[in-house]
Amino acid sequence: QVQLVESGGGLVQAGGSLRLSCAASGRTFSSYAMGWFRQAPGKEREFVAAITWIGGRIYDGDSVKGRFTISRDNAKNTVWLQMNSLKPEDTAAYYCAARSTRIATIYPKDYDYWGQGIQVTVSS
Repeated sequence: QVQLVESGGGLVQAGGSLRLSCAASGRTFSSYAMGWFRQAPGKEREFVAAITWIGGRIYDGDSVKGRFTISRDNAKNTVWLQMNSLKPEDTAAYYCAARSTRIATIYPKDYDYWGQGIQVTVSS
């Protein structure tokens, strides 16, 4: 069982930056692939970024590549999402997710554990 707790969200002006953190419980964090997803009101949950157990990264190329960076520290049981050059369309609840294998994917259905979500609001 893995518990995930997100932090670092909030309100920021367009062009600004935020760094989301996801702290994971459990002693086997290094064996999990981790992902970030987001969901805006009235929309489906969508993929943002993911990272394998050894740091291989996947990004949603259309919306965040070049602006967002995912990283992890297995010794600290933590994964981060650094978000730069934020846009109003990045406004959403952001969710951290863990997959019980070392291979990351872009599909929410592949992830076994989810955080409670944290709100990011970007004002224009």
